[in-house]
Amino acid sequence: MARLPVYLRALHNLQELGVATVSSEELAAAAGVNSAKLRKDLSHLGSYGTRGVGYQVEYLVYQISRELGLTQDWVVAIIGVGNLGRALSGYGGFASRGFRVAALLDADAKVVGRRISGLTVEHIDKLETVVKDREVSIAVIATPAGAAQAVCDRLVEAGVTSILNFAPVVLSVPDTVEVRKVDLSIELQILAFHEQRKAGGPMGDRLVGDYGALRADESPESAPYVEAVDA
Repeated sequence: MARLPVYLRALHNLQELGVATVSSEELAAAAGVNSAKLRKDLSHLGSYGTRGVGYQVEYLVYQISRELGLTQDWVVAIIGVGNLGRALSGYGGFASRGFRVAALLDADAKVVGRRISGLTVEHIDKLETVVKDREVSIAVIATPAGAAQAVCDRLVEAGVTSILNFAPVVLSVPDTVEVRKVDLSIELQILAFHEQRKAGGPMGDRLVGDYGALRADESPESAPYVEAVDA
């Protein structure tokens, strides 16, 4: 499932270029996967392509969009209208992918009432009413870490079951609520880790479990401890 949005993005790019059909090799290259994996993934959708022709781009866009639930309109509310929240509210890709930002909420009196990306920022006190009246399906949390859990609790209580969290904190939610976390600092740290390895950084290539990188006279037990990094 996680690869389907990647395929869909590649297909949208092909559509913009006026491409009508695409081979599995071409689509796989555009999506950054191998062609065998792509063909297997698409076969689960019932799409096998045509030998010598490939896949119909428009039809494949429809199939994947239907599988991801993008053939209907999803109403989104963004909570936290700082720099990140404003950037998200102005992102044009939401509307073209089936997501309609219907509300911006914040607690800062200096922000509330301002017009941003065609919407008036409303006070966080109206959260429950906004969720109900506008039938919000997905909430985006872009608040400071200290406020995120309280906002999340109110969203869950209001009936929101899908949350995209940009706050640098792990949210506690019931099993019935789906949370996707985006932490830019963690992604940068992972990239820094890989850059350090390529440059032969402080620990070189000695990783947990990578005994092949130890010196010939060094046993795993005597090797310096290296904390595992979830990359």
